[in-house]
Amino acid sequence: MEMGGMALLVVGGLVVLLFAIGVGIYNRLVAFRNRYKNGFSQIEVQLKRRHDLIPNLVETAKGYMAHERETLDAVIQARNQASAGLARASSDPGDAAAMQGLGGAEGALSGAVGKLFALAEAYPDLKANTNMMQLSEELTSTENKVAFARQAFNDAVMGYNTARQSFPAVLFAAAFGHPSDASLLEFDSAAIEKAPEVSFQGA
Repeated sequence: MEMGGMALLVVGGLVVLLFAIGVGIYNRLVAFRNRYKNGFSQIEVQLKRRHDLIPNLVETAKGYMAHERETLDAVIQARNQASAGLARASSDPGDAAAMQGLGGAEGALSGAVGKLFALAEAYPDLKANTNMMQLSEELTSTENKVAFARQAFNDAVMGYNTARQSFPAVLFAAAFGHPSDASLLEFDSAAIEKAPEVSFQGA
């Protein structure tokens, strides 16, 4: 009986130990996942701000660039696609397809806005417009904030992926609702992180 009792104690102790390890792994993965989701929410705030500025930018430019309708329409179309990409990514931050789609859409938007700014160089009155100068400054500031938020998000994703891939978490991650690594958010050629290189100042 003593040997049987001892065996039961050992088995019971092992069960308690495994349970404690499992709880620790589960809580650790949840904490890391919440960290990168919170990081994405900061990106979302800044990208929404960026998307809100674009229509005002186009509306201001429209009064001076009547012959550049195609460029102005392209900016709005790219902005709408970026907003849709952000909505998809927000529903599942870290999902590879959503992150790739968002990165591509934001890169396309940056390209369209960059073309608008380049064309604006030929319109001195537009460059001197107070509203245009203010919008340009706000857009630059927002893009800088996006860059910082993206770095923080990617750092959090790396932390989550490392925790998920580490032993013994890798043995239990899928069973605990963490079947795959989270995906980094990469922008095409980091275009969004380059502030428009145009000076909106009066001649």
